[in-house]
This record gives sequence, C-alpha cells and structure tokens, in this order.
Amino acid sequence: MVIGITGATGFIGRQVVTAAVRRGHEVVAFSRNAKQEIRDCVEVRAFDPAIPLNLDGCEAVIHLAAESVMGIWTSAKKRRILESRVQGTRRIAEAIRAMEHPPEVFVSASASGFYGDTGDIELTEESSAGNGFLAETCVAWEREALAVESVCRVVTPRIGLVLGKRGGALKMMVPLFRCCLGGPIASGRQWMSWIHLEDLAMLMVFAVENMDVRGALNATSPYPVRNEAFTLALAQEVRRPAVFRVPAFALRSVLGEFSHELLDSKRVIPAKAIEERFPFYFPNVEAALKDAVY
Repeated sequence: MVIGITGATGFIGRQVVTAAVRRGHEVVAFSRNAKQEIRDCVEVRAFDPAIPLNLDGCEAVIHLAAESVMGIWTSAKKRRILESRVQGTRRIAEAIRAMEHPPEVFVSASASGFYGDTGDIELTEESSAGNGFLAETCVAWEREALAVESVCRVVTPRIGLVLGKRGGALKMMVPLFRCCLGGPIASGRQWMSWIHLEDLAMLMVFAVENMDVRGALNATSPYPVRNEAFTLALAQEVRRPAVFRVPAFALRSVLGEFSHELLDSKRVIPAKAIEERFPFYFPNVEAALKDAVY
C-alpha cells in the first residue's frame, strides 16, 4: 500500500515511516520542504498552503503535522496550536473529497487531551470530551477529519504522552532527573496515560491495515500510571533520587495554562486496541523507560 504521511520528519513521524516500511508499505512524505530527501520515503511532496495538495496515488493517509503543545501558551501559541490542527486537517479532508479515487483510510492524529481532567475515571473511546482549551481543540480537530467519513474510513488516534529515544517529553525530563532535579508533580496522584514510541508507530500502521478500526482510537498503553509511580520508575532508570516535589502553584506561575497538561489526571484505556488484540511491545512503563532512556 502507498501511504502518504504528513509530519514524516518529526519525532513520531520518523518512527511511523520506519514502521510502515517494515510492514512492506511505500511511503510518500509531505513536507514544507518538498526538495529534501527523507529516508525510506519513495517521494516527498509539498505540504504548503500556497500549493495545491497532491494526494494522487495515496491509498492511505496518516496526518501527524501540527504545532507542538510544549511551551508557554500565549495567545499566539494557542492560535498556532488550534489553526495548525484544524486548518491542516481541513486541507487534507478537502483534497480527499476532491479525488476521483480517494484513499481507503484517513488516520488523523488527535490527543488524549480530548478527555480533560477526569480524576480516577477509566476513559475508553466511548467517554465524553472534557473541558478546557486542549479538549476543545481536539474536538474541533477530530471534527475536520470525520468530515470525510462518507468517502473513506477515518481513524482518530488520541495520543498520550509519548516515550521514545531523543525526543518528546523525555528529552526535557531526563536531563533534569540526571541532575537530581526530578520529582513528583503536586500530589503525584494524577494519572498519566503514556505510550512507547514504537508501539505508537505500529498502532498507526495497524489502524491503516485493520479494516475494523474506525473512529476514535486511544493510542496509549493498557497500563496508565500515577505521576508518583512514573517519577519513581524514571528515577530508578537514571539511577538518581527524585526528592524534589514540584508544587502545583509553582507550575502554574511558570507555565500558565500549559500547566494543566502536567497537573490534570487522565486514566485512558486503549479499549479498541485491546479488543482488536493489538500486540503492545512495551505495555509496562518500567520496560518502556528502560528502552527509551538514553
């Protein structure tokens, strides 16, 4: 199958390309720089608002390109987060609807932030959307992708905290823990829903290949952990104590609205992946961190 992938040079995208090629697929990458060569991709096409989007020949599309949520959420940052997701997804959906031979499946990334702060409640794909900026962004983001349901199968993976080598959250966390500056956040009782990068990439390809998978798909490990347990596991992996508890007020004062992503509790369960017997290679956080920490 020929799979078009946006965000193919990103932290997640690079691994998805590798996973797709390993499964015998050909990958067409979409990038702002269409002249670059991207490893393992048979072609690079432009993903530029000024140029018509060319999806010809793509039998599946995986859409990952979006503004990172990391950083201080200024008004301008929030606008970029929202617009990159909504407008970018809308552009692909419009191109799909215009095709004489549309792709069989459109896998458009979303986030576990869809659920908001829900305490100890177990969240499946059937759970309702939460409140707050990121939850509302995810709802709008998914709506744009689902607009082509009448044309092709649509899957919206709600991605949790991604653990992988040399990127993602660990790129910032590991140096702090190695300097003995890591510790539980606030009470440490909030649930963290995470997934290893390799499992996420394979789940994306699984969503392409499995005709029974459609709609929301929780892209998280089957075993979420509380922040305190995650902190202990990471501290043990880097062989440093984690004695500094980070108070909630300090996070709020420094990070503003983005602090919700660290303080909110989301106990997300990948019910569909479990039902479809997706083989998680790193289901437990200890094994995931052992592989991902470098």
